[in-house]
Amino acid sequence: MSFIEGVEERSLPIRQAILEHPFVRGIGRGDLDVERFKFYVTQDYVYLVDYSRALALGAARAPELEVMSWFAGLLDETLNTEMELHRGYCAQFGITREELEATRPVPSTVAYTSYLLRVASQGSFGELAASLLPCQWGYWEIGEHLDREGPPTHAPLYAEWVGMYSSSEFRDLATYLRTLTDRIGNSANAEEQAAMETAYITSLRLEYQFWDMAWNLEQWPT
Repeated sequence: MSFIEGVEERSLPIRQAILEHPFVRGIGRGDLDVERFKFYVTQDYVYLVDYSRALALGAARAPELEVMSWFAGLLDETLNTEMELHRGYCAQFGITREELEATRPVPSTVAYTSYLLRVASQGSFGELAASLLPCQWGYWEIGEHLDREGPPTHAPLYAEWVGMYSSSEFRDLATYLRTLTDRIGNSANAEEQAAMETAYITSLRLEYQFWDMAWNLEQWPT
């Protein structure tokens, strides 16, 4: 069993809980309350800003030129293509660019992005890769799972979301990062493997919390 296969096996209850979360299930059925989804996409936009910063640190810290190029390419794609597509997608829900830019991150978003940036700046490169994997591979797992169950064609905007994350293009991105993380983990010593697994599972828990945040329309206490 490879490094990442072992980590995924040990974290299966969290991964399964994400697939069964009412927010995710609601997208798959096409009956998720639209206000919850609008809340999610605005927070996801905020997340993408700091996610891009983590990718930039990944490019700067990559040990090999080919890996540096991959991180730089994904950074460029996220900043200059995905975020523009995200703005266009949000516009279909009546969310303007100005509203997106003015979005205030809620506690779960702050916790997640702060963790990614701390690992990206202070952890090892292996921890950095492992901390990013639950988002990248997790969205592929969700998209593939919902697509296999049958996308909600009666709810075209949700079906579009499922199609985006079940696409072969997204699968290839997710597979690259999973393979990279696995390669680093397989050659790491026990201490580094433990640190990488902690980074992966912490991010995975924060992924679950992000879906829960959107479902509950989380706000600051005051």
